[in-house]
Amino acid sequence: MNEDPRAHLPFSNPAFVSDYASETLRKVPGLADLHRMAMLLLSERAPEAAKILVVGAGGGAELKALAEAQSAWTFIGVDPSAEMLELARRTIEPFGDRAELLQGYIDSVPSGPFDGATCLLTLHFLAKSERLWTLKEIHRRLRAGGFLVVAHHSSADDGNAERWLARSVAFADRSGVDPAKAAASAASMAARLPVVPAAEDEALLREAGFVDLALFYAGFSFRGWVASASGAASEITKAPQ
Repeated sequence: MNEDPRAHLPFSNPAFVSDYASETLRKVPGLADLHRMAMLLLSERAPEAAKILVVGAGGGAELKALAEAQSAWTFIGVDPSAEMLELARRTIEPFGDRAELLQGYIDSVPSGPFDGATCLLTLHFLAKSERLWTLKEIHRRLRAGGFLVVAHHSSADDGNAERWLARSVAFADRSGVDPAKAAASAASMAARLPVVPAAEDEALLREAGFVDLALFYAGFSFRGWVASASGAASEITKAPQ
């Protein structure tokens, strides 16, 4: 991938970056709980001293949550934005000896194998071909049976993507509920983000080689899945401690 698919978004804007953590917490329903759920799911298959890949690590919130909960895990995080990675470095400073941050895309990440991976609030920025490529490259770096946890904007299979995006916009607006304003913002988001129906999200995960998909999180236009990297039959058991 030669260009940042998020280049049209303000990930290098200092004001945006400084407010990112608080704004994301306001916009994503149950974000702290989402991070804890991701940790719990990964821990089902991960060994005690697991090596975890975090794709879209800018900001560092999920890295911090995972590192706080699992003191023996180590991490590699990757993100194309230097500014967001700097925010991540500050966020995870107490755990910096267990986390390596890389600027780039999934092809910048060593081959692993990793015991698990997360890709949170990232895939909705990627067009179908980029999304599939990213998922395949994550799969290639996971050990057989390792879990991938993803969560992002994903429209319901009812054909009302903008309605669900508008509900997410209204959720984030603490100044009051303005349906017309929310609808306008949702239309703008739908034009900018290649959000796909949930069924297509699941199809892309399967095409990338993931199996045993399960929806574990849903909040208006946000959805999250856990999936297992295909491999030997022994993948269904937890890795040796």
